[in-house]
Amino acid sequence: MIGRLNHVAIAVPDLEKASALYRDTFGAKVSDPVDQPDHGVITVFVELPNTKIELLHPLGDNSPISGFLERNKDGGIHHICYEVDDIIAARDRLKAEGLRILGNGEPKIGAHGKPVLFMHPKDTTGTLLEIEQA
Repeated sequence: MIGRLNHVAIAVPDLEKASALYRDTFGAKVSDPVDQPDHGVITVFVELPNTKIELLHPLGDNSPISGFLERNKDGGIHHICYEVDDIIAARDRLKAEGLRILGNGEPKIGAHGKPVLFMHPKDTTGTLLEIEQA
């Protein structure tokens, strides 16, 4: 069901510092910051030959990333995103297997303009997993 790894998301307390690390130190192609108001984050994508790194920074007072950064002052891996061919079929299969889908269970449009869903980390070996329709 799951396809290729789309990205690994890292929550960061200082978006410019993290962007500079990947751009200037590691020599990676780094996108400009983009506000994602529906998700309460600002995203920067780091392009790698085989996948992407998504840098996440809080946007607004109710950002889900704020709580993560309160617990992890230096930041850290927030979630992993896998591609699926059909997000509704994938959701239905995951729910049938007993996994909890976060939110209202309906896909939202993610940072790439494609439908996404998140699964509860207690159901996925302690890791927040995202699926994105390819």
